[in-house]
Amino acid sequence: MELSTGWILACWTLFGLFVGSFLNVAIHRYPLAGQTVSNPRRSHCPQCGRELTWLENVPLLSWLALRGRCRGCDWPIPWRYPLVEALTGGLWLLAAWSTGIEHPALILARVLVISGLIVATFVDLDCFEIPDSVSIGGMVLAPLLSFLVPGLHADTWIAREMSPDPAAVERFWAFTASLAGMASGGGVLIAIGWLGARIFGKEAMGFGDVKLLAAGGGFLGPGGVLVALMMASVVASVGGVLNMARFFHLVRSRARARGGRRSFPRALRVARSAGRYVPFGPYLAVGIGIVLLYWNDVIAIVLRARS
Repeated sequence: MELSTGWILACWTLFGLFVGSFLNVAIHRYPLAGQTVSNPRRSHCPQCGRELTWLENVPLLSWLALRGRCRGCDWPIPWRYPLVEALTGGLWLLAAWSTGIEHPALILARVLVISGLIVATFVDLDCFEIPDSVSIGGMVLAPLLSFLVPGLHADTWIAREMSPDPAAVERFWAFTASLAGMASGGGVLIAIGWLGARIFGKEAMGFGDVKLLAAGGGFLGPGGVLVALMMASVVASVGGVLNMARFFHLVRSRARARGGRRSFPRALRVARSAGRYVPFGPYLAVGIGIVLLYWNDVIAIVLRARS
C-alpha cells in the first residue's frame, strides 16, 4: 500500500524526534570524562544517578508528562532536552519537505548533516569547542556521501558543468566537487585567521571552526560554502550586537539594583568585552544548514538583490 505524502513526512519527523533524543545524549556526555554515547548504556539522571525507564525517554512527551522534572529527585530537566528533540524533528521534516519525498537517499544524507550541525552547535555553546567526531567525521563522510548520493551536488557548478548531462550529475564529479568544497571552506577560514592574527596580534579563528566549515564545504561545494560563510558572518554580526545589548542591559540593571549607577561608557565597555565571547560554530551551522536545504532560493535572492 502506497503511503501518502503526509504520512511519509510524519515518519521523517518522528524519526527526527528520536534521533534528537540520541543527540541530547551525545551533547550531554561530550565534556564528561569516561563517558561516550554508548557508555553507560542506559540514560540516567545527572543529579541523582537513577536510571531512566523507556517511558521517561519518549521524546517531548516524557518531558511534558514529568513537567520538566526528574521523577526521582525533582531535579529540573534543562530546556535544552525538549528543544533539541523538537529542533531535530522540525528540521528533519523541513529537509524531507524541501527535498521531496521521492528522493529518500538525498533526504537521509541531508538529515545526517543537519544532525551533526545540531551537535556541533550545542556543544560549542556549552564548551566553546566543536567535536572532532562531527568536523573530522564530516570531512571523511562528505566525499563518500557525495559519491553515493551525487544529488548532493546537483546545483554545484563544478559537478554540473563537468558532467556530460547537467541534469544528472555524475558520481566522480560530485566527489570532485566535495573535495573542492572542503578545500575552499577550510582554506578561506585559515586565510581569515592568518590575516586576523597579523592585524590584531592574536588568534582570530579557532581551528574547530576551520574543520567545521571544511566539512560543510564537502556537502555544499566551493560556491555554496562561501555563501554559507557570508551568511554566518551576517547572522553572527547581528547576534553579537544583540549579545552586547543583553550584557549592557544586565550591567545597568545590576548597578541599579545595588543602588549605584554605572556610567554609560563604562557599561558599554563591559558589555563589549563580555559580549564578544560568542562561539562562531553555531552561526556556521546556520549558514551551512540554510544553503544545504535552500541553495537555489539563496541564489535567487542574491540575483534579485543585484538586479
